Amino acid sequence: MVSSIMSSSSSNEESIERYKRIFNRFASVEKNGEKFMTSDDFVNAIAPGEDYKRLQRSQYAVLFNVADQSRHGLLSLSDFVVFENLLSLPDAEYEIAFRLFDTAGTGAITRDQFKQILTANIGKDAIPFDFDCEWLRLYAGSKDSPHDMPYKEFTQLLKGLQAERLRQEFRYYDNEETGYITPDQFKKVVIDIAGHKLSEHVLDNLPTLCNLYSGNKVSFANVMAFYNVIREMDMVERVVRKAIENSKDGTITKADFLNTASKETRFSLFTPMEADIIFHFAGLENPSGKLTLRDFFRLLEAKWEHALPVTHPSIPEPKHGAIHEILLGSYAFLLGSISGAVGATVVYPIDLVKTRMQNQRSKVVGELLYKNSIDCFKKVIKNEGVLGLYRGLGPQLVGVAPEKAIKLTMNDLVRKFLSDKDGKISFTDELIAGGVAGGSQVVFTNPLEIVKIRLQVAGEMVKSMDLGTPRPGAITIVRTLGLVGLYKGASACLLRDIPFSAIYFPVYAHLKKDVFKEGPDHRLSIGELLTSGAVAGMPAAYFTTPADVIKTRLQVEAKKGQSTYNGIMDAARKIFREEGFRAFFKGGPARIFRSSPQFGTTLMVYEVLQRAFPFGGEKEATQQALTRVDSTHPDDLSYLQSKNALKILLDVHYKFGIVPPNTKIAGATSS
Repeated sequence: MVSSIMSSSSSNEESIERYKRIFNRFASVEKNGEKFMTSDDFVNAIAPGEDYKRLQRSQYAVLFNVADQSRHGLLSLSDFVVFENLLSLPDAEYEIAFRLFDTAGTGAITRDQFKQILTANIGKDAIPFDFDCEWLRLYAGSKDSPHDMPYKEFTQLLKGLQAERLRQEFRYYDNEETGYITPDQFKKVVIDIAGHKLSEHVLDNLPTLCNLYSGNKVSFANVMAFYNVIREMDMVERVVRKAIENSKDGTITKADFLNTASKETRFSLFTPMEADIIFHFAGLENPSGKLTLRDFFRLLEAKWEHALPVTHPSIPEPKHGAIHEILLGSYAFLLGSISGAVGATVVYPIDLVKTRMQNQRSKVVGELLYKNSIDCFKKVIKNEGVLGLYRGLGPQLVGVAPEKAIKLTMNDLVRKFLSDKDGKISFTDELIAGGVAGGSQVVFTNPLEIVKIRLQVAGEMVKSMDLGTPRPGAITIVRTLGLVGLYKGASACLLRDIPFSAIYFPVYAHLKKDVFKEGPDHRLSIGELLTSGAVAGMPAAYFTTPADVIKTRLQVEAKKGQSTYNGIMDAARKIFREEGFRAFFKGGPARIFRSSPQFGTTLMVYEVLQRAFPFGGEKEATQQALTRVDSTHPDDLSYLQSKNALKILLDVHYKFGIVPPNTKIAGATSS
């Protein structure tokens, strides 16, 4: 048989070489020039890197009994190749279980063999199995009239064994036949029949199932519903992935799950109680009722989903030419322009009030125009109309495009440059990236800022102007100032924008990651994006208000009788001397109310546009999370296959293979 395997088709040659490589690496015994594996060598070969926390070493060693065909306690290369070939079969789990129970090697399993192997492997401390039950009689006959079970009949028995054990264990605890057991008893039952499949997160919270319904006990219906969920976990994952794929925000409700299940399956697959159980345990840390893919991943033990991480060369990303980079830059610029324009328009009236308040001096000729921000808002509408709240919006919108594009691009670029190979970045480097982004935008924003501010305060002089005198427009202001004048107050602009961005971008990033748990499998909702941007804008806006006040005073043309300033320090000294410390925070609340919603809106719109119109047909983050990439190296297949081969045995009992001392199993090797 071995020679036929080794000399079969050329398609198997690569697998044979892999088996040889693994065997030679772990075999430690040599006799007459030939290498052999001990039981320990075998376990090391099929379970490299296993931590033996959920699956113990002795459970992997059970497979040695299948591989050791000669019963000598040592494996030859031929034995190992035959075993690995067996693992590659689609029904390997059942085949291995059958060979373990078929201790006589007759090709059929008797009732006594089944009883002997099962009893020996569940241990004396386990709940005893009733071998005289009607269920076993249907498969193997009665004591007086037993019949042997060939391979296919035995596989059907194994498939139904869990449900029968569950029924017997429930009845064992429900000795008064009330139809209920306690939450702790329920936990013991589940650990016995499926503890190896569930995550520690679910196992620790099993008693909370009683909280789903009234009372503090668990019914048989609850237990069966939980069991059915475990059995159909692959289908649960399929339905969840499909539902999330169709979700706009990467989250689904119980109704979404049931609706998708009804569309994806020909018949009704999940009952309302089963859906309750799925969402209860998946949502233990997210009680909102809207769950992400990450929430559902907490259900299963990760051991059954992925191989151990291994380091192998990754597939290089495709390289793009200059045209692609130009298009990508244009794409980012366009989205930044649109989102910035939306954000600026939404909060522009607040910005105008903020500017008017900051420009108001305490020591002026005549009375103060405005008592506070609300008074300013009312008087602007009264004297200039509603459109007066939008004076200077044109230059602002023109400036928003390069400002937002440069700020967002520079922040991403510097963050990427300062990040390590794993994409991690220190908090100090985050501050540097934000500061560089804020400083880079000033070259574009300062000229537009000064024009905007002068247009905003122009309305204050309307009463002092002759009726025939036109208000100065943007072109007039640009001509009056000239190129050098357009950069008046640039140093103050830097003083404001550098710390603003240094505060804003790190806070925004950490709010998304640490508070709202953004990740590959959790795309933030519009509300979460808006909240992250708005909250991040609050400290950034308020703590930079003094710099904004100085910048405004430097850029606004002083009226007759008002102080003039010759730079940042001169302005700071005169403001403090003439108006006091509180003057540095004039318009602070208005600045918060303007910057917070503006940046929240801007970045929310920016990310929503990226999702709606992905560049070059790129997949969205949620779709990437739904796509599994098989990056398993061929040498790790033995571990995956051998681990999966234990599934059926662990379904028999989670302690299968942890044989109690002094227990002899027929057919076991003496090693």
